[in-house]
Amino acid sequence: MATNKKKILITESFSQTGRALLGERDDIEMVEFPNMISAGDFQAMLMQQAPVHGVALGPTRFGEPELEASRDMKVVTRIGVGYDAVDVPALSRRKVPLMTAGTANSPSVAEQALFMMLWLAKRAAEMHAIVRDGSWGYRLGKLPYDLYGKTLLIVGFGRIGTRTAKRCLAMEMQVLVYDPYKSAEEIKAAGCEPVADLDAALPRADFVSIHCPKTPETVGLFNAARLSLMKPAAYLINTARGGIVDEKALHQALLSGKLAGAGLDVFEQEPPPVGHELHSLPNVIMAPHVAGVTREAVDRMSEQTARNILSALDGAPIRQNVINQDVL
Repeated sequence: MATNKKKILITESFSQTGRALLGERDDIEMVEFPNMISAGDFQAMLMQQAPVHGVALGPTRFGEPELEASRDMKVVTRIGVGYDAVDVPALSRRKVPLMTAGTANSPSVAEQALFMMLWLAKRAAEMHAIVRDGSWGYRLGKLPYDLYGKTLLIVGFGRIGTRTAKRCLAMEMQVLVYDPYKSAEEIKAAGCEPVADLDAALPRADFVSIHCPKTPETVGLFNAARLSLMKPAAYLINTARGGIVDEKALHQALLSGKLAGAGLDVFEQEPPPVGHELHSLPNVIMAPHVAGVTREAVDRMSEQTARNILSALDGAPIRQNVINQDVL
């Protein structure tokens, strides 16, 4: 009977693969909501649809007010791996698991990080403009760079950082890793060099790729002082979270020639305001927080999210995908 169904709110970006898995169950009712819904509208929808037993979130914030509005929340899931928009302690207080999509989008983010390194090193925009504008004779004045033989510093050696390392090792780069939560043995086993001091490692790097979560510890990690330790010929890539890099300090470093370039998929404010000071710099490549949102990744993440929801509703949440393990 309909009264026995579990109501699941899913964002409109949820793929057909995930919907099909949930749709196979006659005890599940799916209700769609806009991917960029406001906090107020989302709370109102939860109250209107209550009781709501599960949510599959995109970027929507979720915390105590949403838990209260839903009345009987059993599981909160992210169609992705980041969860800085979710109030984890609030969920833990109510014994509600927060689950993420595990490794579903990590290959995609690693590819984006490598793509941004290659775009910047190969001076892709400038090369394109030389051909387009008939400036062929100037091509030797804007020589690109090889990744071969260069040193990459990876900050954060989780699911994405490890995959980025694997791809860059295949490019015959030397890979340094800074992650205070990983053992030196694990990093060495992956063919990389562990570094214990971030500040000491930065001057060695030709490329720095950020893959750590956004936490109180990492907000502002790359401030003016830290950026000043990088080589003037180095490139900074951030496909992790906005706020880990101080954008004003980055703009100044790029403008003054203290840093060669940057690749940014994430920003302090998303979307960043039109006319943001970084937009006009020729040595910056940007993307709208889509590194982990390829066609294939959305299918993988939606499928994993659906499996996460079902596992929690069936009383056996997939343990490795639960962030707040204290609820298990």
